[in-house]
Amino acid sequence: MNRITAFCLWALPLIIVAQPPEVPHKMVVAGITLTIRDDARREIQEDVNALTRSARHFEIKAQRARTYFPIIEQILREERVPDDFKYLVLQESALIPDAVSVSNAVGYWQFKDFTALEMGLRVDEHVDERMNIVSSTRAAARYLKKNNYYFNNWIYALQAYQMGAGAVMRSVKDYESGSRHMEITSSTYWYVKKFLAHKVAFEQAVQGPAELKLVTLSVQQQKTLSDIAREMQINESDLLAYNVWARKNTIPDDKPYVVVVPVVGNAPAATPLLAAAQSVATDKDTSVNRSVRNGIPVIKADENDSWATLASKAGISLRKLLRYNDCAISDRVVAGSFYYIQPKKRKTESAAYHVARQGESLWMISQQYGISLKKVRKLNPGVSDQPTAGATIYFVRTENTGTRTTDVVQLDTNDAFSWATDQPTVMVSAGLNTRPVDDSPKPVVVHATTNKASTPADMHRVEAGETLYSISRKYSIAINDLLSANQLKPGDPIKPGQWLKIPSPSTQPSNLPAVEDARLSASAPNQVTGSENTTGTNAANTPSGFKLYEVKPADTLYSIARQHGVTIKELMEWNGKKDFSVTPGEKLKIAQR
Repeated sequence: MNRITAFCLWALPLIIVAQPPEVPHKMVVAGITLTIRDDARREIQEDVNALTRSARHFEIKAQRARTYFPIIEQILREERVPDDFKYLVLQESALIPDAVSVSNAVGYWQFKDFTALEMGLRVDEHVDERMNIVSSTRAAARYLKKNNYYFNNWIYALQAYQMGAGAVMRSVKDYESGSRHMEITSSTYWYVKKFLAHKVAFEQAVQGPAELKLVTLSVQQQKTLSDIAREMQINESDLLAYNVWARKNTIPDDKPYVVVVPVVGNAPAATPLLAAAQSVATDKDTSVNRSVRNGIPVIKADENDSWATLASKAGISLRKLLRYNDCAISDRVVAGSFYYIQPKKRKTESAAYHVARQGESLWMISQQYGISLKKVRKLNPGVSDQPTAGATIYFVRTENTGTRTTDVVQLDTNDAFSWATDQPTVMVSAGLNTRPVDDSPKPVVVHATTNKASTPADMHRVEAGETLYSISRKYSIAINDLLSANQLKPGDPIKPGQWLKIPSPSTQPSNLPAVEDARLSASAPNQVTGSENTTGTNAANTPSGFKLYEVKPADTLYSIARQHGVTIKELMEWNGKKDFSVTPGEKLKIAQR
């Protein structure tokens, strides 16, 4: 009897631990209160039971989540996407970087290649950012925000992540924009119920410290992962395992990339470089309040901060902190305000002008919109640094006349705003700037043009379910050209009824001889006109006025274009390319200028 009693006492904790969490009748997800009906509860509970059935596999996923979630949570905060969406990555890939679905979706957040390109990720034989936890999470957050732009409802934004916004619009006819209460029934879309099961199953299990900590390091020059491992004095195989997105184990230099560095336990950093990476990650995960303004990272000043302590938290020099914020050492640090830790820009995407409020200075306005004070002054000659209340402060000029634009963007003056904590609400007119400029769940009001008589032939009216990628394919134009023509960025949403300008595909740069036109148009993709030899040194077979460039490993069209002072569009036209891929050893024609 004593042995039986002892065994029961030993086994009781394991039995308790093995019990799966119970699906509640009500739960709050992304700020929405969900009432879960009994039929749906049974379905969700079955999924929870399946997820937790194998204690070993469940703990592997939970440990993986504890490792990655600090990075994911930080990005969701920066993008102003509800924290609950971190459970979606477990549903999509179980946080396996190179996971591939039956439909060829890849990576942590399971992007197909065309969607990834549309969201600004690089996907080719050298780099696949779908397998980069930082890049792909930011793209996923923006894709969710893009969906929420249509519905002003995060549950439908979640559903659209799997089936597309157009399909949700067709299948859900009676959704309430901005609703904060919803019912989950057996007829609720399966993907939403599966997501709720993951949240219920893992919510408690992912609490607590991780055995392995990940820190991030921004690399802006061409380097191999072997070089980085050697500089940091860490195991190269570990570094490779967490950076499979660099397919050739080389970081290109076409843009900054984030390298993930694993650190076991709380051991001190082996090198100053790793120590710097650890300190930045620690700031993001604990007390330092970071955010983004106009696409630029900012840091919030605490009550007792000085310029020196703020610079130390930001991980930059005092001189840079002052310069980035147009400040002097004698200026006072304002507690609760955000300060830029990278240079401010010369323009903003969020507004064309600002109406000054009582007590606002040009410096405060420049900080609010992330534009350099020098640029604000230049665009507003004759305006004092302390403008009168009601004065209009402009951020743009028209290209043709040089006069200021006054009818592009209008701020909602009924919405009180403090640059230290909020973003302005902006209403945008179609045909000028149709991207959502307010990152909060509140939708941007878009007024679509309906006067067809005034619409030129090179305009396209967006239909339900269409994407920028599908429109670019319809007109056989590069997606980058479509974005540029409409002043959009990768990931910006489009809406049914919206008008987009379709750029005409140019046939030949004006500075090239007309005699070359026929020869160039006849060239096949990824090939060079003529019969040049494999070394590319046979100048006699190179079209007149061109030189040949042999593509090197880690080259991209962007880096090649920048190196030779030409545009990506020109490179694609000269070489008959239909996409952005290049292959090492490939010969590209480049016009000599």
